[in-house]
Amino acid sequence: MSDVTSAAHAPLLRSPLHERHAALGAKFAPFGGWEMPIEYAGGGVLKEHTAVREAVGVFDVSHLGKARITGAGAAAYVNACLTNDLDRIKPGKAQYTLCCDDSTGGVIDDIIAYLHSDEHVFLIPNAANTTEVVRRLAAAAPEGLTITNEHADHAVLAVQGPRSAELLAALGLPTDHEYMSFEPGTLNGVELTVCRTGYTGEHGYELVCPADRAVEVWDALFGTPVEARACGLAARDTLRTEMGYPLHGQDLSPEISPVEARAGWAVGWKKPAFWGKEVLSEEKANGPVRVLWGLVATDRGIPRPHMSVYVGEDIVGEVTSGTFSPTRKVGIALALIDTAAELTEQDQVEIDVRGRRSTFVVTKPPFVTPSVR
Repeated sequence: MSDVTSAAHAPLLRSPLHERHAALGAKFAPFGGWEMPIEYAGGGVLKEHTAVREAVGVFDVSHLGKARITGAGAAAYVNACLTNDLDRIKPGKAQYTLCCDDSTGGVIDDIIAYLHSDEHVFLIPNAANTTEVVRRLAAAAPEGLTITNEHADHAVLAVQGPRSAELLAALGLPTDHEYMSFEPGTLNGVELTVCRTGYTGEHGYELVCPADRAVEVWDALFGTPVEARACGLAARDTLRTEMGYPLHGQDLSPEISPVEARAGWAVGWKKPAFWGKEVLSEEKANGPVRVLWGLVATDRGIPRPHMSVYVGEDIVGEVTSGTFSPTRKVGIALALIDTAAELTEQDQVEIDVRGRRSTFVVTKPPFVTPSVR
């Protein structure tokens, strides 16, 4: 991903698979400082979304950041900085965690941490936040630790859907490991890591491979009897929204805390230390002034970020993520709602959708039944 401090007019970075996407008729758009495929010709978002829910889709998510922390006490150091508790998992497992600001508790980024050993942790941050996460970790690191930004060194391919295991097995890659764990694999001589992770809610894997071998891995994924569909970031967004998975910069941000975003499950509250512990513990004890809810349309309204949420004539919140759900065939949203409104599940609210009020039912995500495990 791009550096958070990049100049506004810096040239967009390109995936090592850019030419493969262009050959498939991809529509490109800027995303986190990268020029990434949004959707492909001959399919579009709905077909790509459906392929992941019903069969298998392949996403290029090489824009995701990569950082490595090594040295004596690496895991203990990461554990003292990020919110979740690495002591809960063993080497070979991955964990969703947050990098929060120590003074405000806001979310600088949400991250997947891969625990290799007590002396080796690999992080996958979001695109535009990688440099800032690495900067913060490096600034506070004790002597003897090495924090390396390996953003350009690796490509990441997400293979997601009910037939994902069948596809990888056809290539001789490991598939039987548990959710949120990872195993080494070799594909046509390319050494890679097969992670049982994803952002879609379906059974799936993410393959981390050398950037200069990404084309070989991509081609192999589309060369088996298991037919896969190339999927862009637009379908990734509809899939994650149906699951209620947050997107940093919308549902999580430096202005939105884990408590507000209902991400307290990713916080090791009993740990002795992590960035933001004091302010977040106080917010948890006192209760947040706003909290993230799911909303489901009762009419044809399609919500979008920043639209206002109403109870009567009172604005009680704002949409953070909103889209049309291809699975449910209805508009869905995540929205930060004032706790003073005292909303509960099944209450009704309205959203101003381009000057017209649409009615929505308050719910807790996911909006579809997950099959990730």
